[in-house]
Amino acid sequence: MHSKFVPADFDSTAPLALIAGKGRYPILLAENARKAGIKIKLIAFNDETDTGFIDTFDKSDRVVINVGQLGKLLKAAKNFGARYAIMAGQITPKKLFRGMMPDLKALAILATLKERNAQTIFGAIASELSKVGTELIDARSFMDEHIAPEGFLSGSNWKITADALEHGLKIARECARLDIGQGCVVSRGSVIAVEAWEGTDKMLARAGEFPAKDMLFVKTVKRNQDYRFDVPVIGERTLRSLDAANIRNVAVEAGKTIILDLPEVKSQADRLGIKIFGI
Repeated sequence: MHSKFVPADFDSTAPLALIAGKGRYPILLAENARKAGIKIKLIAFNDETDTGFIDTFDKSDRVVINVGQLGKLLKAAKNFGARYAIMAGQITPKKLFRGMMPDLKALAILATLKERNAQTIFGAIASELSKVGTELIDARSFMDEHIAPEGFLSGSNWKITADALEHGLKIARECARLDIGQGCVVSRGSVIAVEAWEGTDKMLARAGEFPAKDMLFVKTVKRNQDYRFDVPVIGERTLRSLDAANIRNVAVEAGKTIILDLPEVKSQADRLGIKIFGI
């Protein structure tokens, strides 16, 4: 088995479309899938997907579209003969409110949604992909080496009490349940900041404005998380944000959170004195 996160009947000879946003996530996923011998096709986004990464694909194996062009995305998946698709990497959050020019297909889908969040929007896209013969699969696929382990990834102890950890988990899980976000920062029983559409880095920056002690950043998932999209992710950029905000304690859901470039994150966290614990 190439990854424990792929479907049980996964056909490794079938093409896989990587729907790629920003950052290291899609780059690492593509590297791992290629090592496993998977035929990767790329659906990239203008001004989002790393251009150097796009250039690693032959022109016949890639399509670059604008955010909101759902019709072109579906056409690309069909033309590639992609039996599977994976979503990886972030799209600039503000584009979901300003600057996106949805095509007629996207407008038709959005008009049917009573609520617009990751679950409803990407769930609708998954449904449309299935109509062209493409199955959207777990976004952790081929990322096995980057999944948060249990226990301390960096450091070996902290000042965070069991009660403080439980409080942070309670707040983060409730925010996730309500589709507000997947992370929060707490301190000694107080909620300092919660994550919403602005993303982790901006939430951490807000938290850093408060002179709170023993701050804890918690990243979690909701109880019935759909891992085809919106998988919690942290990486070296997250560590830089934590360091700038003077937040030295992190708790993540083990087995469910992706830690991009895990060995490098461990090394950098140790150097910065940031303790990361997998729950």
